[in-house]
This record gives sequence, C-alpha cells and structure tokens, in this order.
Amino acid sequence: MFEEILGLPAHPLIIHAAVVLTPLLAVLAAVYALAPRTRAALRWAVLGLAVVTPVATLAARQSGVALMEGRFSSASGTLGERIAEHAAFGTPLTLSVAGLGLASLATVHVSRSERPGRPVELAVTALTVLLAAVAVYYVVRAGHSGATAVWGG
Repeated sequence: MFEEILGLPAHPLIIHAAVVLTPLLAVLAAVYALAPRTRAALRWAVLGLAVVTPVATLAARQSGVALMEGRFSSASGTLGERIAEHAAFGTPLTLSVAGLGLASLATVHVSRSERPGRPVELAVTALTVLLAAVAVYYVVRAGHSGATAVWGG
C-alpha cells in the first residue's frame, strides 16, 4: 500500500506532507497554547492539523519502511549507514507528532473548559510546547538525514 504511487516510490512523495505539516502544527499549537488572544482564529487549524499531521507522519514512516525493504534491503557501506541513520528517526518522529497531536487536542479542550484549573492549563501548555519542540527537532533530523542519504554530503 505504501510502496508506489503511479509507478513512483511513495516515500519521496508522502514525506512532503509530514515535512510541511509537522512544523506548521508545532508553531500553531505553541502559539495557541501560549497566546490566548489567538485561540479563536487558530482553533480549527490546530484541531485539523492535530488529526491530519500524525496520519501524514505515520504514512511517511510506513512508506519509508516499504522503500527500504523493497529497494534498499541489501544496501551496505556508506549508503547503508545513511539509510539506517535516517530510518532511526522514523519512530521517534511518529511518536512525538502523535503526542503533539494529542497534546494539541487537549490544549483546545482545556482552553474551552469552564474551569479546568490553573495547574491543568499550565501542564497542558507546557506539554504542548515541549512536544512541539521535540517534533520539530525530529522532523529536521529525519529530513536532513534523508537528504544526506539521497544526495550525499
């Protein structure tokens, strides 16, 4: 399912969704959490991205696994090392984006609650901002290592 799209390897096509949506969700979720005045304008964008981005990231990971198994299973030497390094970022990226998606949903829920309590608001805000930073870190590392695997450097 994740191997090809119209005869082309799916991974290079699918990754662009994760590469664009992850930082977008991270920025909007952090702004939503830290700047209450922006919440009305950002609510639907954060909700939509919180659902779509983890799916896009999971699809990118699965298509990468399919590409590695289908075309690069016997890669060795420098190329094999670069592919292994790139693949190592797939799971942490997927998990951090899933966590960010859930934290973003929790932030929206807590912000709309009548009286969630200040400690709950602070905890959810801190978790959202932390996971936003972690997700951006992993998407940059995964992207850079993937580009290095393909283009060298």
